[in-house]
Formats: sequence, C-alpha cells, structure tokens
Amino acid sequence: MQTVFVFIRIFAIILSIIGTSFLLPVAVAVFYGEYSALLPFLIPMAASWIFGAAFYFSGKKVPVKLGARAVFVFVSFAWIAISFFGAIPLYAGGWIGDFSNAVFEAVSGFTTTGATVLKDVEILPRSVNLWRMEMHWLGGMGIIALTTAVLPLLGVGGFALVKAESTGPEKGKITPKMANTAKALWGIYLALTILQTVILMFCGMDFVDALSHTFSTLGTGGFSSKNASIGGFNSLSAEIVCTVFMFLAGVNFSLYFYAITGKFSELKNNSEFKAYISIFVTVIICLALSLVSFYGGFAKALRYASFQVASIMTTTGFVTADFLQWPSVSQFFIFLLFFIGGCSGSTAGSFKVIRWVILAKKARVEMLKMIHPHGVFTVRVNGSAGREDLVLNIASFVFVYFCLAFISTFAATLGGIPLFESFTASLSMLGNIGPAFGPFADYGWIPTFLKWIFSFMMIAGRLEIYNLIILFTKDFWK
Repeated sequence: MQTVFVFIRIFAIILSIIGTSFLLPVAVAVFYGEYSALLPFLIPMAASWIFGAAFYFSGKKVPVKLGARAVFVFVSFAWIAISFFGAIPLYAGGWIGDFSNAVFEAVSGFTTTGATVLKDVEILPRSVNLWRMEMHWLGGMGIIALTTAVLPLLGVGGFALVKAESTGPEKGKITPKMANTAKALWGIYLALTILQTVILMFCGMDFVDALSHTFSTLGTGGFSSKNASIGGFNSLSAEIVCTVFMFLAGVNFSLYFYAITGKFSELKNNSEFKAYISIFVTVIICLALSLVSFYGGFAKALRYASFQVASIMTTTGFVTADFLQWPSVSQFFIFLLFFIGGCSGSTAGSFKVIRWVILAKKARVEMLKMIHPHGVFTVRVNGSAGREDLVLNIASFVFVYFCLAFISTFAATLGGIPLFESFTASLSMLGNIGPAFGPFADYGWIPTFLKWIFSFMMIAGRLEIYNLIILFTKDFWK
C-alpha cells in the first residue's frame, strides 16, 4: 500500500506542476480578451493544485523507495496521465471536439512529435496555440526531470525515474545529486529559451509568437500558430534563428554544462557530437546540391535545405517548403534523416546518433578482425575502450524499434493508408518526428483506432521503447 501511496503522491505533484503551467496560457487569454479560454484552463488547474497539495503535505514523512519494476510502471503511467490531463483544456474548450483527437494532440505535444489533428490552427485563440507549443517545451527536457528540479522529493528513486524518462543508450549524472543535475539542465534549457525568444522578437515576431515558437524549437516539437508553419512568417531571419536553435536542441545538453564549467575536453572527445555535426553538414550540402536546379540557384537551395535538415534530423517537424514536391533524390535525404535523430540527452527523438556511431564502430572492428584474426580490437566511444556492452543493447533496441514500426505500419494499412505512407507515418510516430510522406499535413482524417495506436507509438518512442513495452511482457509481471 505504501508503494501505491507514493505513486499517487508523485502523480499528484507532477499533475499540479502541469496545472501550474496553465498560468501562461491563462495570462495570454486575459491579455488578449480570450475569456472563453479561461475556464477550460482554470478549472483543471485548480483541481490539480488541490489534489497535489493534499498528497504533498499528507505524505511528507513517507519514504520514497521504488524498485526497478515500479519505476517502469510509474514513468509509463505518468506520461499517459499527463497526456490525458493536457488534453482537458483542448477538449473542454471545444477547440478539439473529439476526445480521441484531443488526446492525440496532447500526446503529440508532450512527446514533441508535432503531428496535429487540426486543419486550421490559425482560428484557435492565441492562448490555446501557446498551450499546444508549451507542451513541447515541457515534454522536451522531461516532466519528471522538471519535477525533480523544482521539488527534489523523489529521494532514492529520483535518479531511476529520470533515467527511465531521458533519451539515449547511456544515462548519467553531471553532478553528484540528481536534483542538481536536473536543475542544471533545466537552467540551460531556460537560458536558451529566453535567448531565442528575444532574438525572434528582433526578427519581427511579437512576444507570444516568439515564445511559442521557441517552445516548439527547443522542445523539437514542431507545432506552430501558422498553417504554413515557420514558412508562414516569410522571414529569412526567423528561419535562420530557428535552424540554429534546432541544431542546438539536438545536442546533448550535458555538453553545454561541461562547456560552461570549462570541461572542453568532454566536447572534444565526444564521439556522438562530432558525428552529429558531420552528418548535419554533409546532408545539408548534399541536399542543397540536389535542389539547385529545383530552386534555380545554390543560395536559395541552401536556405531550404539547411532548415529542413535541421527540422527533420532533430525531429522538430517545422516546414518552410513542401518536400513532397522536391526531386526524388532530394526526398531520399529527407527519408534518410527519419532514421537518425539528434544526440542522446537532447530533446530530439528517433534513433539517436550515438547508436549509429557505436554500430558503425562495431562493424569496423568486425572487419578488422577478419583482416587480422589474431588482433585485439575494441569499440571506443568518447576515447574510452571496452564499450562492447552497448552493442547488444543497441542491436536489440533497433530490432524492437523496427518490430513496432512494422506493427504500426500494418495497422495503418488496415486503415486504408498506402504502404509507403503507412511506413513513414509509423516512423514519424515512433521517432517523434511529425511530418511524413503522404497527406499528413494533419492527422485528423485517419481512423480513430489508428489515432490511439499512433498515440501509443509516440509515447513508446519518447520513452525509448523499452520503458513502455516492458509492461507488456510476461516476465515483468512474474
């Protein structure tokens, strides 16, 4: 019973923090006179505060001890609960009248997928659009990590919970205490948020648009208040700013901490960071060259190529051009990026660069063993040898990832969607990317059952597959 109480208590506190985040759209609604938007935010916000306060003060003396199994259950159900709670204002306000659609939108928001069910986002109140994009920002760095930073109440289970929520095959602390690590990362995240918001305002956006699109950019989500996304602002300066900050959001945030504290060797020796930059630059150049004839010049081709590479590789999902109209060779580079993603420990989704780095190094080691049968070779990551343990972990991850992608693809074909479009949509959901090849400017038209399956896939992708899928194994419940 104690474990159940601890579960409910932390649930209540997390929901109260999400409820507190409603204050920002409420303030915008008051400022712009959007009074119809107030109650859909205020009522669940007040309820979350009452619920959270009751359990916070009643359980302060109850020790927090969660076993490995309890951590997986808690994190998975916490993300599901958060998604349903985030959908309440969208559904209660009538802006998304179908409950399945509202949940899909909220899941897409918190998991930073950016796939929307709305055909016309410009008719929404500004406060509602702000909330849609604020969900990206909250989910990007991790809601449990935010809770740990604000209220270091998770005790013994704090590191395990944050570890289960964070991205990448390796997770660790950059400071001795998990609460301090969470504070440091969220502090960097907040500083980048303020910086991008100010710069976007200098680019011509008003404060709300600048803040909203900063939420989407740094959360690598992709929601926008414009139907044409960032392209709707028709601003080269805004595109450049978003391209730069999308790139920054795709970097492991721990590296920013090391840079701030003068540990530059951590950046210099980081295998993933070097590969991330190499892939980013190489694909931009190749894509730009393939688009020269399409756009009639290299400068214009580079503009659209760099933005779209940053958007897809970091799984943000912003658009400034319809890549479905591009030549096939150009579409190939976009399709390739569906399988890469950003760095571990970033807000980006998909496979993560580090996994491909390790698999590539393992492939090289195996070839060297064939050439030199008596030689001793090992996988080296970040300058350290002996990382063979990660290879099997990554191989199994790739296997499970594609199994889920194929299951989701099959489900999509049952919904009447063509095979290739079903496959790319499934990759988009699992990788938290958003766009896909096909008529997916919005997902409101897909069958209801598929929205629930895609919602499950988005959460599975955000929690690095295993943390959710493990709940469906027989051994877990023995």
